[in-house]
Amino acid sequence: MNMKDSVIKDKTFRFAVRIVKLAKFLQDKKEFVLSKQILRSGTSVGAMIREAEHAESKIDFIHKFAIAQKESNETEYWLKLLHETEFIDNKMYTSLKNDVVEIQKIIASIIISSRKNL
Repeated sequence: MNMKDSVIKDKTFRFAVRIVKLAKFLQDKKEFVLSKQILRSGTSVGAMIREAEHAESKIDFIHKFAIAQKESNETEYWLKLLHETEFIDNKMYTSLKNDVVEIQKIIASIIISSRKNL
């Protein structure tokens, strides 16, 4: 992994920590279904990035990043739903959404540059 890949590894881990804390917050509010959904998608982004570290090939690397991209998109959906249903306030939503959008941009950039280098 190069420097940009290392940045995404760190950012997705920090994001996963925030998602775990969000899930705990939601569970304290007795919201178990949505908390489980966002916990799964939000933490799998970083897990897929970690899996890509040991990809069997460049194509496998790109595939794992593509899965991380899909999971981050799903996470963005759950965040919007939680916001629209008033489980999370504007400040929390904006902060988490900004993080996930930044992660999506970095992932997209890595996928594009990796495809060019095939």
